[in-house]
Amino acid sequence: MSRYTGSVNRKSRRLGFSILENNKEFLKGKKRTYAPGQHGQANRKLSGYGEQLAEKQKLAYMYGVTDRQFRRIFTFAKKMKGSNALNLLIALESRLDNLVYRMGFAPTRRSSRQLVTHGHVLVNGKKMDIPSTFIQPKSIISIKEKSRKLPLINREEKVGTLAFVKVDNANFSGEYLRYPERPELNQDINETYVVEWYNRLVK
Repeated sequence: MSRYTGSVNRKSRRLGFSILENNKEFLKGKKRTYAPGQHGQANRKLSGYGEQLAEKQKLAYMYGVTDRQFRRIFTFAKKMKGSNALNLLIALESRLDNLVYRMGFAPTRRSSRQLVTHGHVLVNGKKMDIPSTFIQPKSIISIKEKSRKLPLINREEKVGTLAFVKVDNANFSGEYLRYPERPELNQDINETYVVEWYNRLVK
């Protein structure tokens, strides 16, 4: 599976899940909230295989990772101490592009990925242009001073950021304080199904 670059609304409707994590895809005024296609309004019960695939797709589209990247992330998570399911989410949340988004410097993960790729992001004062870089807790992430007026940069006051990041709005910087805890992350994901999916594929 290559990285999806199409309509977020369409994929969210297909999965019945907000990829943006804010339910904007389903707000009143959107044309359709049911799944796209001829049979979009039909209630179809998924098999166990189908449930695993759906949960994997939710995470893949939400974090913007390809299947090859997902396999590497899963392999990495299996080597961490503790629960494979929680470690999978920690590995995804610890990606640089995700943390730029979590700190509110970009409105979406897709735009945060662009910021990183184009060299606008610093980690502990050094330029880092690989979105998938795994960031360790206590790291400082900031936007280069010359880049702070770019249209991609979210210059509004950052509110409602999660407890595992601390943001300095005035200086466009933030600290990754610690790994996230499960209650702090999306409750509409069943990561256990994703682990079951990749356990068959990754040895």
